[in-house]
Amino acid sequence: MNTASPQKQEPDALQGGAPGLLAPDSVRRILVCQLRQLGDVLLTTPAIELLARHFPKASLHVFTEKKCLPMLENNPHVHKLWPVDKKKLPTLLHEFAFYRKVAAQDFDLLVDFQQLPRCRAVAAFSRARVKLSFPPRWYLRPLYTHWLQPAPAYAAAYKAGILEALGIRWQGERPRLYLRPEERETAQRVLASLGLSQGPFISMDVTHRRATRRWPARHYAALMDMLAREEPELRFFLPFGPGEEKEVRALRELCAAKDRMAVLPSLLSLREVAACMERACLHLGNCSAPRHMAVALEVPTFTILGGSGPGWTFPAPEHRTLQAREVMDMPCQPCNKNTCSTGMPCLEKMTPDVVLPYVLEHLQTFGRRRQVA
Repeated sequence: MNTASPQKQEPDALQGGAPGLLAPDSVRRILVCQLRQLGDVLLTTPAIELLARHFPKASLHVFTEKKCLPMLENNPHVHKLWPVDKKKLPTLLHEFAFYRKVAAQDFDLLVDFQQLPRCRAVAAFSRARVKLSFPPRWYLRPLYTHWLQPAPAYAAAYKAGILEALGIRWQGERPRLYLRPEERETAQRVLASLGLSQGPFISMDVTHRRATRRWPARHYAALMDMLAREEPELRFFLPFGPGEEKEVRALRELCAAKDRMAVLPSLLSLREVAACMERACLHLGNCSAPRHMAVALEVPTFTILGGSGPGWTFPAPEHRTLQAREVMDMPCQPCNKNTCSTGMPCLEKMTPDVVLPYVLEHLQTFGRRRQVA
């Protein structure tokens, strides 16, 4: 997420809102370009909702990666998905043929949230009347007709900020994940088999591919044991994604109260995991996609921050973050870096006994037994 200060716009760039740029009833097709990652795609759903409301007659299409489809499936505002499946695009010739096919859908409006090479290719082929994005580098300007630099804000609000060029403003819309009845039914069965259907439980996100965003496993294990002692009825749900099962099971082995730590017996789909998370009283973990999924499902969250800044946190009291600089001297945080040469003190020194009272306070204030239809 770009959190730089708004830059002075070039003369041919928009200087603010332009409600007359496209008459709402004149737009028949819209393409939104957001290829990755899972959390970023989910954070695009408020902008998608805003576009759908502003252009009620438009068919809204999304150009994304295949792995991100679960974040958009069943979304009532999305009419067609154009997934990039790398296995089906083995050569550049296949890729460009696909990009031309996407661009040939006669879009009136194209909104590019990333300017990645694949997004730029679609923009280059598209004849949309308006091609809107963040301020591009000088050599990319011919690909777009309009651009706008939003002010720093929560990630989803920042994305939606470029829509002010169309007279559209973010009004606090949260990300949305629209689950199907059958996914919720699967979640009910899974949770019952894990003994999580009767009492309150916290969903835990204990993995992250970046070490600077991952609180140590031993800290998570100790914190869960402390919470288990403080809240005798509380249990913990530890889901995992592809390639994460070994890491999650190893963390469970570090816990003294193993009988309170429920690990999935096998890999579920991402949306089935989300349906399980929906019934949690609280989601606790690292700064990654599951926290955005919890926000989208209206589950209170508590996130332990390492290198990440506060811009990924939905601005509401039920979504709490804790970073080392709040409780100790840590001037380097947030660094927004993927590596650390000093041993990641912002995570290592945030010991479970430091975190515990903040989690308990948040749990008591916002945690609850979820009632999901």
